[in-house]
Amino acid sequence: MLKRILLVTFTAAVIACHASPQPQPMVSGVSNILPDEKQALVCREIVKLIETYNYKKIKVNDSISSVVLDRYIKDLDPSKYYFTATDIKEFEKFRYELDNQFRNGDLSAPFYIFNVYLKRYNDYLNYALVQSKTKFDFSQNDTYVFDREKMPWTASETALNEIWKKRVKYELLNLKIAGTTEAKNIETITKRYDNLKSQSGKINNQDVFQMVMNSFTEAIDPHTNYFNPVNAQQFDEEMARSFEGIGARLQLENEILKIAEIIPGGPAFKGKQLSAGDRIIGVAQGAGEFEDIVGWRIENSVSKIKGPKGTKVRLKIIPVGQEMSAKPVIIELVRERIVMEDQSAQKKVRTISSNGKPYKIGIITVPGFYADFKAAKAGDPNYKSTTRDVKLLIDTLKKLDKVDAIVMDLRGNGGGSLLEAIDLTGLFIDKGPVVQVKNLKNEVEVSDDANAGVAWSGPFGVMIDRLSASASEIFAGAVQDYGRGVIMGTQTYGKGTVQSSINMNDIVNPSILNKLAALVKGTQGKDDAATELGKINLTMAKFYRVNGSSTQHKGVVPDIEFPSLYPMDKIGEDTEISALPWDVVSKSNFTPVANLGTVTPELVKLHKERMAKSLDYKMLNEDLADLKKRDTEVSVSLNQTKLKAERDSLEAKALQRMNLLRASRGLPAVKKGDKITKAESFDFVEDESLQVIADFMRFTNPNTGLVKTQQSFHK
Repeated sequence: MLKRILLVTFTAAVIACHASPQPQPMVSGVSNILPDEKQALVCREIVKLIETYNYKKIKVNDSISSVVLDRYIKDLDPSKYYFTATDIKEFEKFRYELDNQFRNGDLSAPFYIFNVYLKRYNDYLNYALVQSKTKFDFSQNDTYVFDREKMPWTASETALNEIWKKRVKYELLNLKIAGTTEAKNIETITKRYDNLKSQSGKINNQDVFQMVMNSFTEAIDPHTNYFNPVNAQQFDEEMARSFEGIGARLQLENEILKIAEIIPGGPAFKGKQLSAGDRIIGVAQGAGEFEDIVGWRIENSVSKIKGPKGTKVRLKIIPVGQEMSAKPVIIELVRERIVMEDQSAQKKVRTISSNGKPYKIGIITVPGFYADFKAAKAGDPNYKSTTRDVKLLIDTLKKLDKVDAIVMDLRGNGGGSLLEAIDLTGLFIDKGPVVQVKNLKNEVEVSDDANAGVAWSGPFGVMIDRLSASASEIFAGAVQDYGRGVIMGTQTYGKGTVQSSINMNDIVNPSILNKLAALVKGTQGKDDAATELGKINLTMAKFYRVNGSSTQHKGVVPDIEFPSLYPMDKIGEDTEISALPWDVVSKSNFTPVANLGTVTPELVKLHKERMAKSLDYKMLNEDLADLKKRDTEVSVSLNQTKLKAERDSLEAKALQRMNLLRASRGLPAVKKGDKITKAESFDFVEDESLQVIADFMRFTNPNTGLVKTQQSFHK
């Protein structure tokens, strides 16, 4: 026993090597969450990484500490439902201390703040449960302020009680207007808040640490992010578009793990023993004992079900439609590598008529720039990547579909692998520079497409929107600079920074990890989960277009512009206070494929002519104006008659507008409550973009894909 105590004491001393953390104040009435030594170690290392390698070359000082505190409080309580002005005043003592504390791995202050929040959170959930039984008068002319972000912190708990009373009243009024009975409404609200209480009871120190680090890293710049071990695994799976498991998407419902979807091609799909809606109540590894997972956090349950391919897992199932008291069914599955095809590049073909001539256009939707680096490093010839997937789709579009043009849809594509952006660009241009990268030493390196030839040389277009970012902007910017295709949509996000993904375990001395494992779990096992430290994506460079311009803040401005479906003043790099500025470097030595400057004005003119006659375009602008107006509203009436009249009016207006649009497309009118089928849905931006490409083909040589001379297309 003495040896164990000495080991722990020695380990703590070795790991800390800094001033001892302050004793964390305890919050009464709540199970206090405390940081551990592993998190203290990670915190110290992140401070070192930021000060040494972050592109900003920033010092973690009092100014950063102040920003972190404000961000953290806002992340916890953005609508000011839990903290009072007294709480905020108390937290002020930490304003200029967090920088020194983080440097020493001291997390006592933010964990204390979280425990205060957790106490307030549970108190007000209990208060809401009591209020849900109240007999409210819905004929009064009172209002509920639902957006309190810009309002001052409430002066007292009494004032917060009044806010919560109105919040519950509003929730009950919504249910009442929907037509359900009072008893049913009370039952619904009770279940809602009971579930929230249950979930709050599952919060652990990893959750809190993740929130603290988010506030810290985002104070440095918007894209330096820490991922705890669970989130790091999810990040890797999203980047690889694959994982190893049974091939099912899972969700938590009333403390029970339920199968939401069976992924085609996986073990669950091929075994035909599982169905969507089945509930999993127990998991066993191979021939091992079952563990009851009812009430577990979803990520803990999922970690038991996932595992290396080729290994066996047994599940204890309550089939869909049966009561929870029914006898469980036990099934056995062998885990496999699951490819997430629905999150990979996909194609479709549409035929557009322009000037009486039909054009077949292939649309390739790319949701992200992904690559399975682990599989590629292991020599897997079939490893997953954006470029490889798109290349196969292009081959199909050329040889089987025989399309006249291709459009790349990058709307909503937030980026991903820089290497994939370069390789994907190489499918559409011959050899040449694609992007320039400036590192910490202000050295500029040009990244080229070194592979001769192209996969597609014909007419080409790219669709972008405000959510297209990073790698999407590299690709779209290169296509625009080379004159390789027409860029259509709205100004992109404006993320022009490069992040390097660093596994925290790779930068920590292995002996420290062994000692850490001994401290946490009493074992020297190097590969034990206790030693997993997560990873950090650290901003270490900026990228620039081949024309020398940064996409930072400014993004890519399309050749053919559409109204933005997203608020430009709220979404985008230029809305981030900690974002790096826009600047330029020297232009690369590249040869454009074509000069679209002669064609673009013609395309814009034809586009505007269509928009002037377009009912879709008119209604889109009206909808965006209505959304902007409603965005300024911060309160809602709690008078049943008035609120119902407002809702009915909005629903009637929306239905009328929908039927006008359906009539313009030759579709029958729908009534309130009717579901719109996927086949009847209409993507106006896509449709008009294809019309632009059809126009573009009139000015393009079908044999070479190059733009005709101005003389020839004006004939």
